Amino acid sequence: MSQNIENIHLVIRENRRQAERLARQNIMRAAVTGQDLKVEDVAMARGLVMRERENSIFSDAWVPLAVIFVIIGLAAGRQAAMLALGFVLLLIVGVSTVWKNLSLLGVTYERRFNRNRVFPGESIEMTITVGNDKLLPLTWLQFRDELPVAVEDEDAIGQVTSEMNGRYTLLNTFSLYGREQTERTFTLRFPKRGFYKLGPVTYESGDIFTLFTRQRDHLYLDQLIIFPQIYPLEELGLPAKEPFGEVKVYRSLFTDPIKTQGVRDYQPGDRFRDVHWKATAVRGSLQTKVYDPSTGMTIAVFLNVATFPRHWMGFDPELLERGVSVAGSIANYGIQQGWGVGVYANGSIPNSDQPIRVQPGRSPEQLAHILEALAAVTEFATGSIENMMMRTSPSLPWASTIVLVTAVVTDEMMVALLRLKEAGRRVVLISLADEPPPKGLGNILTYHIPATVPAFQQGHQASTVTEAALSSIPTPEPVGLEFELEKTV
Repeated sequence: MSQNIENIHLVIRENRRQAERLARQNIMRAAVTGQDLKVEDVAMARGLVMRERENSIFSDAWVPLAVIFVIIGLAAGRQAAMLALGFVLLLIVGVSTVWKNLSLLGVTYERRFNRNRVFPGESIEMTITVGNDKLLPLTWLQFRDELPVAVEDEDAIGQVTSEMNGRYTLLNTFSLYGREQTERTFTLRFPKRGFYKLGPVTYESGDIFTLFTRQRDHLYLDQLIIFPQIYPLEELGLPAKEPFGEVKVYRSLFTDPIKTQGVRDYQPGDRFRDVHWKATAVRGSLQTKVYDPSTGMTIAVFLNVATFPRHWMGFDPELLERGVSVAGSIANYGIQQGWGVGVYANGSIPNSDQPIRVQPGRSPEQLAHILEALAAVTEFATGSIENMMMRTSPSLPWASTIVLVTAVVTDEMMVALLRLKEAGRRVVLISLADEPPPKGLGNILTYHIPATVPAFQQGHQASTVTEAALSSIPTPEPVGLEFELEKTV
């Protein structure tokens, strides 16, 4: 039985390939002859049409029956009633068949959004535009659009069902004249961060008598990104002023690899990665980049997606979301201070096994890149966060600060932090566990953000990015924590 199912699947795939090949041939023929392209051929050639089905309440016996009525009417001396009945049946079948075949020709369906990146709870206006690009009117046209959440006007039962299933079918029915186009607007709200997919869409229409129906599934997908929630640092229990130590320096012994001052001849001891290959090719001798002194601050935020000491213990979704929000809040604070900010996480992005890496930068789009990366974080760890820190630290600017955000502090993490500290790195530990971090970290700057902080309280009104950036209410520094002062020259 299983072998038969596999054979059926092969037949379906082969039929789809043949349909796509025929559609491409029709497009090429239309391009050569100058004829108009058909919407169906373009959609099929691009693989946008996944499946097509036809349903009917019409019986194959109707046509022979109509012919029999006509024959009986002629044999009975041209009896008007029998002839009329036979011809009416034939007319209905003929009109319905032609109407059905043309019903989905020139039908278009388009989604538009006023924005496709928002924070949890913010509204997104989705406008659906439906068109009938042919002279034949459609008495009924139905679309079923697969959405991740229910629209805002849906009743309570629909809202609860969509939350339980994680999907919602938006059903829209239209009646369009020839060459008519219409729009409908819906409001979507997403309670949680993440990448959300909309689609596919099912078109359905038929003849005026509703004897035949034709369905077509289109692989029409859109994606909406919901950023993690952002909080001001004081709502997280962190100091609003210099939370990572004194950063004001008048002159730094370190250089900033983001800002290149010029080039010079290569000298023994220069790093191989600092070689300027374009200048080398022009001058004919090795040239090395010369960087500006580092007068700003660069922070690299490392997010540990593991919420238990071992991955096989499972994960705590609420704790993971708190960690993502803390990492995003720290990145937002750094961007507003004009620092170079990067984010690294040992959680894989959807449909991939690659960890998340956003290199430190100061571009205006840096915060958007970081929040998009954090929105994609899943609970599946690609490796230990301590190994990720040790492998990534050599590529970071030497004067950068490494900030570890984790829900659980293990001995391996403590060893990695101490090694980075001994190597001269500025290191900060932020723990989200219920208990404070263990002792033995020396003078490493450590913070504890439990679930009792104001930002995580139920009913707390979260701030937007603008409010979080403009908020500057001072709070006292944590008791018993030692700040490392950067030396000045």
